[in-house]
Amino acid sequence: MDRAIDVPEPLPLATDQGPVNDYDRFAEAYSAENENSLVNASYERPAMLALAGDVAGRRILDAGCGSGPLSAALLGRGAVVTGIDVSAGMLALAGRRLGDDVDLHVADLRERLPFADGSFDDVVASLVLHYLEDWAPALAELRRVLRPGGRLIASVEHPFVAYTFQDPRPDYFATTSYTFTWTFDGQSAPMKFWRKPLHAMTEAFTAAGFRLAAIDEPQPDPAARELFPDAFHDLATRPTFLFFVLEVPLAAGTGDQRLGSVRSAPGAPGDRGADCTSRRAGRSS
Repeated sequence: MDRAIDVPEPLPLATDQGPVNDYDRFAEAYSAENENSLVNASYERPAMLALAGDVAGRRILDAGCGSGPLSAALLGRGAVVTGIDVSAGMLALAGRRLGDDVDLHVADLRERLPFADGSFDDVVASLVLHYLEDWAPALAELRRVLRPGGRLIASVEHPFVAYTFQDPRPDYFATTSYTFTWTFDGQSAPMKFWRKPLHAMTEAFTAAGFRLAAIDEPQPDPAARELFPDAFHDLATRPTFLFFVLEVPLAAGTGDQRLGSVRSAPGAPGDRGADCTSRRAGRSS
């Protein structure tokens, strides 16, 4: 859903702020802030596009598309894009941005998606999975709608960062929730995310039938240093998001379906290169 404006502050929730994660209520304000923010526009979206590589002609599902900034970028690179989001308000904004060029659907990742098996070459899930306590139903559906050889490209809150959003520290190895308040354009929005340890994330992917091709911790766009001189150094020197590229095996029982090596980002679909370490282990939607 391309969902993080900044690393959230763990503030207590006011009882009169309404339901958590209610993007319909603050869609306009969120979208405006998200459009050009350092974390979204100069870090998370460029990283997702770099991992996607050459997408010309590829059928891509933007799972949690929000108001459509990532869909628009993929469309501009020649992809055939379909967008889904649980928020009708965010999809209305996406429709304004994208017009008839992208097919948009209100859909919940925890339920069956309105697509046939193998409908897409790629799925992008931008800062979406950490809204879910249980990843299994969503990953099973994303796996189903991908063709053999297709890819899931996902970004999530970095588990090392999520671990710090509480004092005293939670059990790192448990799946636990944390709540906080986002404030933008005078609006306060109560939010709730779910933190998982890294091993639980990778196990969820492999249990759903994916092969892990890459884990990435990219740097923000260097051009953002002049635009955000105070915040850039902080973003460039600590973990923020974690990025995954997952592949669907070409055929059941074919190839090595075990956990893949940690690799740097592929330059283009099918370009897997030699095994190597992730770009940086402690860096960085």
